Formats: sequence, structure tokens, C-alpha cells
Amino acid sequence: MSTQQPCLVLVYQRTTLPWVFESAERAGIRIVLVPRPDETVAPDRLPPAVAEVLRLDIDGDRAGALATLRRRHETTPFQGICTLYDPAVPFVAEAAGLLGLPGIGRDAALGAQDKRVMRERLAAAGLNVPRFVALKSPSAWEEAAHLDFPVVVKPAHGFSSLGVTKAERPDELKAVVEEVWQICRGTLGRVDGVIVEEYLDGPEFAVESLAHRGQVTVCAIGYKGEPEGPYFEESVYRAPAVLPEAVRDAIRREVIAAHTALGIAYGPTHTELRLRGGRPYLLELGARIGGSGVSGYIVRNVTGRDFAADALRIATGLPPRDFGTGRTPSATGAAANYIVPCGGSGRITAIHGLDEVRADPRVDHVVQMLFPGDVVRPYPHFTGYPAFILSRHTSTAEAEEFHRALETAISVEYASEAVAEA
Repeated sequence: MSTQQPCLVLVYQRTTLPWVFESAERAGIRIVLVPRPDETVAPDRLPPAVAEVLRLDIDGDRAGALATLRRRHETTPFQGICTLYDPAVPFVAEAAGLLGLPGIGRDAALGAQDKRVMRERLAAAGLNVPRFVALKSPSAWEEAAHLDFPVVVKPAHGFSSLGVTKAERPDELKAVVEEVWQICRGTLGRVDGVIVEEYLDGPEFAVESLAHRGQVTVCAIGYKGEPEGPYFEESVYRAPAVLPEAVRDAIRREVIAAHTALGIAYGPTHTELRLRGGRPYLLELGARIGGSGVSGYIVRNVTGRDFAADALRIATGLPPRDFGTGRTPSATGAAANYIVPCGGSGRITAIHGLDEVRADPRVDHVVQMLFPGDVVRPYPHFTGYPAFILSRHTSTAEAEEFHRALETAISVEYASEAVAEA
């Protein structure tokens, strides 16, 4: 590879999720990959865009990781640093600021990662947010008892719906707050408080956007189902969402205003929101490509815009190629992700139906994360999802029909042995 190509440090991206690496290759960007601590990266199986592997422990030795990046940058400069892993967003923002690289800054990263700060900033900007209370201790649960029930309790620094739990009645609140607190302490490994907010019924949507020099382009709006809890497992993602143009415009305005309120002027974002009475209420806004790269796949196959490539260009200080071009949908029409549900807990003995799905011409990727022998713990603990199934369709209606078929075509089988919850 030419040394003239821009070089980007990509933090904690799994090589089994290929889309961002493919976009980097198309954009001519070399990747210095910082793998997850629990991932073994085989040199002969690296994506072509990866030029180097650099191991850092950003959780266990943050200062050491920053020092290593500084030394690497001084000896062999790189042009940017980014991540698709939500908990690493603050570290990446700090590293970019330290090294004088493009980034959103520590303050914006805090607003995008800490749900307490996010809620406060969105509310101060007059945006639609549910009523909420931030708790600093599980013993303070009564401070949220005045909210209208049901409510949702979530970690202030959570991701992937980890620990997000619904309490239907005030007499359930104490136990749910304590349960979520323990998930913060155990699964998430940090206790920074929890948020209790009024539950919003209605359909859920994901919005993929790009910001460059303060200008925000909403690239795609997708349907995420209507999860009712109590644990809000991810299920589907189908784009483009079928919405009246007035509602679509309201979503765009709300999302763009949220970028301003949080101070996010550069890079990709993944926003999740619910519609209630036609009004969009933001659940969260992540300063990253969503779904470990799934969002890039969705946008590219709905609009023709290489969303991930443009996000990587912005991270290296280059202008995005497709920014604001207003491309019309491509011939594929719609793109979708079906997230195979665990459907139970225990030791997996078989996952049925994936081979048949792989042979379907509409399916581009079956990304399997869980396998026979793996142990799935019961909710509210989160082990992961068995597989992602990414597909292209002529219409969103066809994608919906395909997903209904997958509900019966794919199943996970478990041994009868009991699995401890702790």
C-alpha cells in the first residue's frame, strides 16, 4: 500500500464485522487496528485494509494507552482515530484532542456517552425528552417514584440495551433499580449512576447521520420495531422507514437540533428515538457508526452513499465525498438486519436454519456470534445475540415479510441444564 494513503487508528472493532473495513478499502484508508482485549487476531485473516495491529488496554491502563498512541504518532504519524464501540468514544475523543487530530472533543463525547448529561442538554435545548430522574445511589430510588409509570431504568453509561429494564409499577421500582445497579457493577464494570425515565410507547426508529464542520446530513431513517420490555432486546432494523413526509421532517429537525445541543459537529452518529403522537422523542444519540458497522451497510444499500467511507474520511480530516448530495435510493430499494433472538437461556446445543438463510440470494451476510457450546445467561444479563442477518430487498414491505419468515425458520436449541444467573 502507498504510504501516501491516509492512516486511521480504529479502536476495538471486531474483524468478524466486515463492513467498515470494506469501506476503508474503498476509500483508500489504511487501518491501524486496536483489537478488543478478548479477541485473538490472526495475521493471515486480517481484512486487506488493516496495515498494522496495535494492542492497547484503554480500560485497564488508559494513561498507558494514550502514551503509546502519542509515541506511535510521533514516530509514524497517523491522520485520525475513531471507534464504532460506544464505551470507547470518550477515549477516542481524548486521544484525538491530545494528538491534534479531528474529533468531537471530550465535552461532546461526554454528552453522547453519559445519558444523564445527554438528557439534561436535550431538555435545556427544548427538545422532546421523557421526564427523568438521575439516581446516584440505589437507595435513592424513591426520588423517581413520582414519575408516571411504567418507567425505564437504564445505566447512565450503558450500551447495547445492557441493563435497560422496565418497571411497570412503583412497587417494582426499588427491585429494578437494585438489579440494574448490579448489572452496572458486574457486567458493565462501572457504577456511574442510573437514569429512571418515563416509558414511551410507540414505534422505534434509528437515524443515521453525518456531521461535517457543524453541518448535519440525515442519511437514513430505519424502523426498529416496537419493543415493550421488560428488557428491550434488539430485534429488527428495516430501512427506509415508511413514514409520512411531515413526520420524517420532524425527525430530521429533532435529530439535527440534538447535534447542536450536544455539540457534535464532526463524524457519524446513530440516533434512536420513539414516535409518540407523531412527535419524535430521542432515546439516545451515539457519536459513532451504529451496530458495529451495520448502519454503514444499511445506508449504503438504501441510498448508494458509502456512509462508513465518508465517516472515515471525516475522521482523517478529509472532506466527505457524498456529503449533502441528496442521492436518490438505489435500485435495491431497502436493506434490513434481522437480529436472531436468543429465545431462552442455557447451553446452546444447536442453531437451526442459518445454513438455509445463507443460501438465500437476498442475504449478503450472516454474521454468527454465538455457537453450540456457548452459554446464554437469562435476562437481564446479556450474553449477546446468536446472529445478524443482513439482506437487501426491493421494498421495506418485502423486508418485513422476509423477517416474519425468519421468525419461524430460525431457532436456538438449549440443553436442559440450569444456568446460574450470577
